[in-house]
Amino acid sequence: MADFKLQAPFEPTGDQPQAIRQLTEGLESGLDHQTLLGVTGSGKTFTMANVIEEYGRPTLVLSHNKTLAAQLASEYREFFPDNAVEYFVSYYDYYQPEAYVPSKDMYIEKEADINREIERLRNSTTRSLRTREDVIVIASVSCIYGLGNPEEYEKLSMMVEVGDEVERRELLEQLVAMQYNRNDMEIEPGVFRVRGDVIDVYPGYSKDAVRIELDGKEVSRISHLQGLTSRRLHDQNWTVIHPARHHVARHERILECLDEIEADMEEQVEWFKQQGKLVEAQRIKRRTRYDLEMLRETGWCSGIENYSRYIDGRAKGQRPYTLLDYFPDEFLMIIDESHMTIPQIRGMYNGDRSRKQNLVDYGFRLPSALDNRPLKFEEFEGFMNHVIYTT
Repeated sequence: MADFKLQAPFEPTGDQPQAIRQLTEGLESGLDHQTLLGVTGSGKTFTMANVIEEYGRPTLVLSHNKTLAAQLASEYREFFPDNAVEYFVSYYDYYQPEAYVPSKDMYIEKEADINREIERLRNSTTRSLRTREDVIVIASVSCIYGLGNPEEYEKLSMMVEVGDEVERRELLEQLVAMQYNRNDMEIEPGVFRVRGDVIDVYPGYSKDAVRIELDGKEVSRISHLQGLTSRRLHDQNWTVIHPARHHVARHERILECLDEIEADMEEQVEWFKQQGKLVEAQRIKRRTRYDLEMLRETGWCSGIENYSRYIDGRAKGQRPYTLLDYFPDEFLMIIDESHMTIPQIRGMYNGDRSRKQNLVDYGFRLPSALDNRPLKFEEFEGFMNHVIYTT
């Protein structure tokens, strides 16, 4: 069980002690679904904080919008200052999805403005879920969208210890494989800089940095740095660096799936030709070959999530990996304002499917793009083992 320590200047009053006791007993007796009813301002969040402490399992709190999620995250951080309270929502400040409008023969390129701070918080969420048990994640419906295989994420994570023997070049290549960019001038999460045998890594999930110092082929010192000033905070004997992005895979895994992508491309090209759609055949061939070349040379391409089915090793139609897969088997799910959140979860799949179907039908994407999608509601239900609805 996780060790949650609730800190509050007040105690449960009124109906709260009874609600806390009944909800906790229901969870421990195996009830899958329970509901907490209360008017605004009645202390539902504080009640649930007490349940989290009593039940002692990693917890997902689902909210139907970013603003409410941010408010909940702030409240839970006040209640649990010594535990990991994470915030996981869409990291787009502006997002225009890739689309095609057949009636106007108009292709709309994907355009997005990513909020780097929210991206860091998303990376911090998965890192916490893979390294500790006392985690509370406040999330929007972004948590049911494809996120990448947690096993590949774990395999790409790099552990470095003082005394390890490692080639400097191999260490840098590993960081690049984890989607870190070398930048000796600008400091931001997801980059590293090199000065001789000193390598500073700015993890994608932290405001601070890790300095790895080499003495020839041996790791001589590992330090934790203040990110902005590079001031040394303390030394440590070991560190684990996780990937800078979620859609990552080992380069050998990327190379393994290229033949499968190319075979599906040839099959789609042949199908278009049989239908007399020569423009679509040429389009999908040109676009896919460009992506294949980028994947072969760099291990990444724009829109790599549309090839996630191959990279993850999933079968056609199989559900994508999402944030929910980063949780252990036993976790608590709290669906806040469930009368709003549940319908929103149910509607995500159909909207995404209709947009991508046009991209596939007109040769802008391979059919595998349809498997880069949010969960269907029945797939989401497979994770609803210990759920409390609040409304």
